[in-house]
Amino acid sequence: MEKDLTIGLIVKPQGIRGEVKVKPYTDGAESFRGLKRVFLDGEEVKILSVRFGADAVFLGLKGVPDRNAAELLRGKELTIPREEAPDPGEGSYYIADLLGAEVVSEEGERLGVLKEIRPAASDIYFLERDGKELLFPAVKGVITDVDVSAGRITVCKKRFDEVVVE
Repeated sequence: MEKDLTIGLIVKPQGIRGEVKVKPYTDGAESFRGLKRVFLDGEEVKILSVRFGADAVFLGLKGVPDRNAAELLRGKELTIPREEAPDPGEGSYYIADLLGAEVVSEEGERLGVLKEIRPAASDIYFLERDGKELLFPAVKGVITDVDVSAGRITVCKKRFDEVVVE
């Protein structure tokens, strides 16, 4: 397991007072509310203010006094130590914990290794199998079990075959 979790991407400066617009990588922007600090390129930065917009979080960060300073942060990812991350809750997982997991059918057939997850209305899972890339949406009925400690995701083969794109 990774010791740090990436929780968002700084998209652009917001306004003239150094605020930054962040695209959250979390299930909900509200998870930013309790944070006191984040890390940028391994450097700790104190959070001074948090507010929410449509699909975005706006952060005021210590040491970022104006738009010019905020512009220098464009494209940087925000991380937090795993021990400071909230429990994802029943049936939810951190993407970092799923990457590299073996995807198998309920019958035990190996379908591939999870290489990437793209968040969307229904997350898109990217598998690698025999040098080929397979994509499937993580929709109801496809994934039947997730065992993070074993590094295994079990899917219903029938549903998987209906939605997979090669």
